[in-house]
Amino acid sequence: MLSKAKIKYLQSLQQKKHRQREKVFLVEGEKIIDEVLRQHIFKIHSIYATEDWINKNKTILASYQNHLTPTPLNGLKKISSLKTPNSVVAVVETPHYTSFADKIQTSLNLVLENIQDPGNMGTIIRIADWFGIPHIFCSKGCVDIYNSKVIQASMGGFLRVQVHYIDLEALFSQYPSLPVYGAVLGGDNVFKQSLKTPSFLLIGNEGKGLSDPIQKEITHKITIPKMGGAESLNAGVATGILCALFASQL
Repeated sequence: MLSKAKIKYLQSLQQKKHRQREKVFLVEGEKIIDEVLRQHIFKIHSIYATEDWINKNKTILASYQNHLTPTPLNGLKKISSLKTPNSVVAVVETPHYTSFADKIQTSLNLVLENIQDPGNMGTIIRIADWFGIPHIFCSKGCVDIYNSKVIQASMGGFLRVQVHYIDLEALFSQYPSLPVYGAVLGGDNVFKQSLKTPSFLLIGNEGKGLSDPIQKEITHKITIPKMGGAESLNAGVATGILCALFASQL
């Protein structure tokens, strides 16, 4: 049974400042938690689940008995961020990534500036996972990837893609030999470009695009040409198209 204090604590993890202070985040949903438990990548602090879910998952829960709290659905509803709560919620330790230099010079690297929408961020993580892109580098103005909406939208991609919050200009200065492709209006038609890997691919804010200081870091300005009547592409869709084009030229 969840105490009032425990409910209050779990509810507080919906806020970035509390997640950062406690160094944990919430994961919700049967499918994603099944992945988390089976992959043993992140440390599990606690699991809150209905008796029915526990009974169906006894095998994967064998090594997590000390972390498990049977919780009725109305209790899960109090700690869930979803309108319709799932039958299981887990508290997971935030990973600490220390090194990325080994992969950065052998792959395409996504770089995001001030992406604000959790759905877009989760989608971009999922896209990176699909194309085997190991790292995403984010400006400090990007949405927190441990926001529950980002975790949901990533569909488990957060387990395999390392996301780093970093000074972008400092990042580029460390790897001056790598091309920096920036998605901008008025750039060169990306379908007619020779796209090199390893490299950086810059994606900007949903409404404002890339800032002037970051645009100065771009070595190749690229655009997905408009062929129809749509006003714009959202950041997630644009990233998917561009990643597919980079992959096609490997």
